[in-house]
Amino acid sequence: MNVTDTIKDILVTDVFVEVPVDQMRDDESLRDVYGLDSLGFVELRAQCESRFSVTIPADDFTPEHFHTIADVAALVERLKSSSPAR
Repeated sequence: MNVTDTIKDILVTDVFVEVPVDQMRDDESLRDVYGLDSLGFVELRAQCESRFSVTIPADDFTPEHFHTIADVAALVERLKSSSPAR
């Protein structure tokens, strides 16, 4: 499963977004279209950190990085590529 698909899975299974994965678009607003609130964003951050073995610093936990699925995926990819190999 790629990063984008994993984020969609997190949104459905852990954040409880009621939009089916196959209907999610990477460029839609997590807040306006999928209904994430502040707790939803915190849960999304925690699940991304856990599933992708990355740490999302406070400086990166911003509306710009958490606006769409594509934005979160880009952040995770950047953090994964900059973290030391395990």
